[in-house]
Amino acid sequence: MTEQPRAIDEMNPDGVPRKVLFVAGAGRSGTSTLAGVVSKLGMHVPLPEVPPDDSNPRGFSEPQWVVDVHDEWLAEALVQVSDSRPNAWFDTGRICSREPARIRVSEWLEPHFAEHPELVIKDPRLSWFLGLWRVAAIRTGATPVFATMLRPPAEVVGSKQKYYANKLGSAHLAASWVNMLLHTERATRAAEGDGGRVFVRYEDLLTDWVKTTTAMGHALDLQTIIHTRSDQIREVHRFIDPHLRRVTSTLDDLALPKRLHDLTGQTWEELNKLADEGGDTTEAHVTFDQLRAEYVDLYEEAEAITRSTALHARLQGRRQALAEARGEPSRSLADRVPHDVRAAIPPSVRRGMRKALGRSRESGAGDDQ
Repeated sequence: MTEQPRAIDEMNPDGVPRKVLFVAGAGRSGTSTLAGVVSKLGMHVPLPEVPPDDSNPRGFSEPQWVVDVHDEWLAEALVQVSDSRPNAWFDTGRICSREPARIRVSEWLEPHFAEHPELVIKDPRLSWFLGLWRVAAIRTGATPVFATMLRPPAEVVGSKQKYYANKLGSAHLAASWVNMLLHTERATRAAEGDGGRVFVRYEDLLTDWVKTTTAMGHALDLQTIIHTRSDQIREVHRFIDPHLRRVTSTLDDLALPKRLHDLTGQTWEELNKLADEGGDTTEAHVTFDQLRAEYVDLYEEAEAITRSTALHARLQGRRQALAEARGEPSRSLADRVPHDVRAAIPPSVRRGMRKALGRSRESGAGDDQ
C-alpha cells in the first residue's frame, strides 16, 4: 500500500520555507474561488476573514485587515477600486514607496507565520499595492509568489453590474479591467526575491480544479498544495460549483466604442496565452508594454475630449456644496426644468422618469433589488 504524502501541518514547520501567495486580478474574476480552494487545501488566510454576503455566499477568503488598509490607502490616494485612469497607478505608487506603510504591512504579516508557513493574501484592491506587499513579504523572510485570475472581460463587467449595481457603465468597467490587468501583468514580472507567477483561467479552475491547482502548486513550489490530503481534496470538491460562472456575456454585448472594444479584446487574447505552458515569454512582455502604451494614448485622448464634462461636474458639485452650506434644499434636475416644459410631458412618461431616478411614490420604491 502506497503511503499518502503528509500534509504540511504534519511536517516540521521549520523545514518549510515561508511563502506568501498573492491572488491578484479584477474583482468578480474568480479570485475568491482560487483563494478558497488553496485555503481548504491547507494554506492559511489570516484571520479574521471578510464574512460572506449575497454577492459571494461561499465566502471571499480575504483578510479583513487587508481590505480595511487598502480602503484607507485608496481613499487617501483618491483612487477607486475599479479606476480606469492610468495615472491612478502613480497615486497608489507614492503610498507603496513609503517606509511606514511597508513597516506596517510587514509587522502585520509576521505573527501570521506562527499559524502556518504558507499564507494566501487576496483582495480585488491588491494590485494597486503589489510592490508594497512584495517588499513587506521579503522583509519577513518569506518568498512572494503571484497568481493572477483570468476571466473574460465581458463576464467581469456583467458580474459587477449584476452584483454590485454599478452605475458607471460598460465602457468604464471595461476600461478599468484593461487598466487593472495590464498593470498587474507588469507588476508581477520577475523581480529579485520573487518565487514566480502563474496566470489561472477561471474556466479552467471550475472545469478541472485538481489539474489547475496542482500545476500552480508545482510551478510556485507551494508545499501545502503539493502535499495535500485526500480529505482536503474532498472538501474542495464540495466547495467548487461548476455553475459558479453565472454571467456569460460576450464583448459584443457591451456595445463598447470601437477602439476600446478592440483593445479590450486584444488584451484578453494576449493574457490568455500567459495561462498556457511556455506562454510567459520576453516577447509577450514586449506586447503587453505596447498594449499599455496604446491604452494610455486612448485614455488621454478621451480625457482631452471630455474635459468640458469634467469641469461641468466640478462646477455642479461646488454649487451643490455652497447650497448645502447655506442650508438651501438641493434642486433635482426635474426641479430645474421650467414648469411649462414639465407640463407638456405625458404623466406616464413622468412616472417612468421618477421611477428610473429612484423617486417613485410607490411603496418600497428605491430599495435595492
